[in-house]
Amino acid sequence: MEHFAKRSTQAYQALDAAHHIHAFVDQKALNEVGPRVMVKGDGLTLWDNDGKRYLDGMSGLWCTNLGYGRQDLVAAASAQLAQLPYYNMFFHTTHPAVVELSELLFSLLPGHYSHAIYTNSGSEANEVLIRTVRRYWQVMGKPEKKIMIGRWNGYHGSTLAATALGGMKFMHEMGGLIPDVAHIDEPYWYAHGGNLSPEAFGLQAARQLETRILELGAENVAAFVAEPFQGAGGMIIPPASYWPEIQRICRQYDVLLCADEVIGGFGRTGEWFAHQTFGFEPDTLSIAKGLTSGYVPMGGLILSRRMADALVERGGVFAHGLTYSGHPVAAAVAIANLKALRDEGIVERVERDTGPYLQRRLREALAGHPNVGEVQGVGMVAALQFTEDKASRKRFDNESDIAWHCRTLGFEEGIIIRSTLGRMILAPALVATHAEIDELVDKTRVAVERTAEHFGL
Repeated sequence: MEHFAKRSTQAYQALDAAHHIHAFVDQKALNEVGPRVMVKGDGLTLWDNDGKRYLDGMSGLWCTNLGYGRQDLVAAASAQLAQLPYYNMFFHTTHPAVVELSELLFSLLPGHYSHAIYTNSGSEANEVLIRTVRRYWQVMGKPEKKIMIGRWNGYHGSTLAATALGGMKFMHEMGGLIPDVAHIDEPYWYAHGGNLSPEAFGLQAARQLETRILELGAENVAAFVAEPFQGAGGMIIPPASYWPEIQRICRQYDVLLCADEVIGGFGRTGEWFAHQTFGFEPDTLSIAKGLTSGYVPMGGLILSRRMADALVERGGVFAHGLTYSGHPVAAAVAIANLKALRDEGIVERVERDTGPYLQRRLREALAGHPNVGEVQGVGMVAALQFTEDKASRKRFDNESDIAWHCRTLGFEEGIIIRSTLGRMILAPALVATHAEIDELVDKTRVAVERTAEHFGL
């Protein structure tokens, strides 16, 4: 029996247009064509209301790490709903689900992390991050350390503070600014590296942080916040020289190093957390998405033992908290999700088998294409860079239009991939099989070829 009485796609679209403003789209233009109406998911496969099948190459929004239709996650939610559907973490109260989640989560994290503040999303995790970092420095007797440094083209969410911390200028223009936030350039070698080698450019990009800290005064800078690899900004992987130098600078100037692991966490790169792949040790981790495989909203901020001890032992009352922090149903689903990732060896399989297979197949299929200048990726995340001229790394003036067209053709071919500027992004579920990776890569190649033909490239 279907959960909802089936209506026509046109009826759903009309009601959607009447009541919704969608994310990151021109709503008037969307209303003219109508959104796709997704009705079912299983594994990596989605079906829309008209029965068309899609292979989801983006894990929803980078979150369905276990794919769709996992009955163990459904059962965990159902059992918790029946026993304790909700209680809060106010009023000197806790509950077994959130306690057991933290026990499991910290068994998977490196040992220098000790405490979590749970939220409902990555955006909220980064809101909490800003307040927690500033409160930490107050407790440490340095209340003047308030400035947060992010990166241009970084993304940390769509709430006010998270938007300001991120570096999407078009979002800033829509009101997304707060005081005491600064930015440095992104480590995007293909676009900005010039004649430098990736290694030399990585050092140059990292040392912008040192310059900015000195300009602002180290005594005023609280933290540097960045994604281990940029997600919404184009799936940009920094050169290997970048993160060790960033860490050196943060330690030298007593600036907290904060990793936004909302996309990279929970196995995406073949390690449990992306910072492990890139070889650095953050003071905080912002988490969400893969924590529950997207089945129930949940996020959080992970704190190092050093920060948590200061806040607990010396901080007194910390005025933070959300109605749904540590929600029991979300916690129960997170436990089932993390146990599956651990006990089924999924993260290890991404590292040793399916991740390398995806990266190899993409390069075999597309690295030789005259308009693909670069294939980047690690584990189960990758990006293709459209280019007008490979030798000079010249990008198309209309690269966003080209990539958007390629994304649209992907839907026609029955795959879901994403475009950002001139880059096509793929991030399939961690449970993808070789056959599903083959389908994703082959249909992406068709979409790229059709795009080149359409634009006469």
